Amino acid sequence: RGGFCALKMADGNSTKTDTRRLQAKKQTLGEAYATPDDILEIEISDPQVHGFAKNRYTDYELRIKTNIPIFKDKEASVRRRYSDFEWLKKELERDSKIIVPPLPGKAISRQLPFRKDDGLFADDFIEERRQGLEQFINKIAGHPLAQTEKCLHMFLFEELIDKNYTPGRINRS
Repeated sequence: RGGFCALKMADGNSTKTDTRRLQAKKQTLGEAYATPDDILEIEISDPQVHGFAKNRYTDYELRIKTNIPIFKDKEASVRRRYSDFEWLKKELERDSKIIVPPLPGKAISRQLPFRKDDGLFADDFIEERRQGLEQFINKIAGHPLAQTEKCLHMFLFEELIDKNYTPGRINRS
């Protein structure tokens, strides 16, 4: 708290409070307000419901803006369904060395018949899922090891996901 740190002295009995502050690097105004070295902004928006009856599904617009060199494109916009996020999660769990965070739940109870609301297609559920998917993809895409995975690049930048792709890593500097 308040920049104080209690230190145990060599005699092991007494403590001393260290009130020194960390030395901040001097910055010019231009440096302070310059574009950060690494930008990675991923936003999920514009949910759209498609189809009818059992063939109904929701997809979301995924927009990315980055200047991280590993990504070939600096901006992109693609549409993704929940099942696409499930595919990405499985690919990363199989091929990468990272701990993949959980996706928002499948909401089995919302799929039951004879509900008094729209179930999976209710506005509040779609918004809740959108937020969860946005958290998931930002955690994944922000991880340096995940950034080298072909499946992540395809997910973020390709209009269609080739599920028969050859897994591997991308090396760009």
